[in-house]
Amino acid sequence: MRLRLFALAPLALLATVTAAARAQAPSRAPAYDLVRGTPSVDPRIGIPRDERIAAALAEVSPARLRAIDSALVSFRTRHTMSDTLSSTRGIGAARRWIHGELSRYSADCKGCLRVEYDAGMVTVERHPDKPSVNVVNVLAWLKGRDTSRVLVIGGHYDSCVCSKGGPMARFDTTSDAPGADDDGSGTAAVMELARVVAKQYPRGLETSVVFALYSGEELGLLGSTQLAKRLQAAGYEIVAGMTDDIVGNVVAEDGRVDSTSVRIYAPGDTGARGDDDVSPSRELGRYVWAMGAVYMPGFEVRPTWRLDRIGRGGDHRPFWAIGAPALRFSERLENYRRQHLGTDRLEDVDFSYVAKVARLNLATVASLAQAPSPPDTVTYRRDAASGGQKWQVTWTPSKHALNYEVLVRRTTLPTYERVIRVAGVTTYLLDEQLDDAWVAVRAVSPGGHRSIATVATGFTR
Repeated sequence: MRLRLFALAPLALLATVTAAARAQAPSRAPAYDLVRGTPSVDPRIGIPRDERIAAALAEVSPARLRAIDSALVSFRTRHTMSDTLSSTRGIGAARRWIHGELSRYSADCKGCLRVEYDAGMVTVERHPDKPSVNVVNVLAWLKGRDTSRVLVIGGHYDSCVCSKGGPMARFDTTSDAPGADDDGSGTAAVMELARVVAKQYPRGLETSVVFALYSGEELGLLGSTQLAKRLQAAGYEIVAGMTDDIVGNVVAEDGRVDSTSVRIYAPGDTGARGDDDVSPSRELGRYVWAMGAVYMPGFEVRPTWRLDRIGRGGDHRPFWAIGAPALRFSERLENYRRQHLGTDRLEDVDFSYVAKVARLNLATVASLAQAPSPPDTVTYRRDAASGGQKWQVTWTPSKHALNYEVLVRRTTLPTYERVIRVAGVTTYLLDEQLDDAWVAVRAVSPGGHRSIATVATGFTR
């Protein structure tokens, strides 16, 4: 998946515009309207539309999403510490059903998905007795041609009545906890995504994709932490760790309605550098924002540059903690009178809305999984010959890249306003005063798919 940003330049002309011409005539865009929240810059950042991906979006079915969520709700509770032996109730029945459904999807694509349980004994630190619990994720792997890289998209299938009252409510393993929205909706989206991507790409993509259904989220992100650490220990390059968490409600408790936008949460750095706006997760956020604008222009993607909602957490966090690009998809309007309660019912989930989120997922996953790795390092230095008004930008080569694109934005803009194609080399003399701007580089595959960008942070004299 490759983003090509030529703000204000017609896409039909991109193939005929030379890199030199782009450098001489940069596009400029107005600033972001923070009051109204509407981007006045072009979020597409030069990413072209892949017609195969566009056609695949129609495969996402609201009826299938409803059927999946209905089955999850039928287990009455999916608390991580609930019954594991019953075939009709509890976390054990739920995970076996999920495994069976994913296995059926794999059979339909002649075994293209590797379906497995990802289990581990984990101490529940939030419980006063700190019991050890078997946390079991269900994973479906779509093997990529480059098996050293992996993209993760997940949702948590466990549920709880954590808001019922009292400090021990989080550990109520017997009361009904339907969790239709939190996070039956996200689980359904990821499972439907696995089905559609496997059907459309049975031979896999460039990068391996893991469709992850997590347990233990409500007890402290236990399942996602387990998987993130497993992938890190195995030496994978984690392209992205994304989660769908609470993606089905469109009516808030005060009656407001929003079925036309979705929030994405993209955090800053884990380190102390302070350049939060240029973190890998922020670049992933810009990428998803572009995917929405290219493939779903009627569905507004609302980027939020923070880890999560205030005081809350999600299954993208463990990936962010180990330095991987991480992002959360979440409904625009939450209903706090239903979350973590027995009132989180199927009838209050809007499955046409869940389908929109799943389609945005699909565009992102299919695009990014066909992209090369981004440059590992991008550095810049003032060009002495020009007196310092130009800068030499240099980057490490990316495996499987045919070309590169240099992206530029003013520091006050939320996304890039200029894209310059660079063919066959890993350095470029940029006519921008980088004291006042950010510059980044992304890799472009032979098929035209683009990586997320790597921002230049290494200054050399």
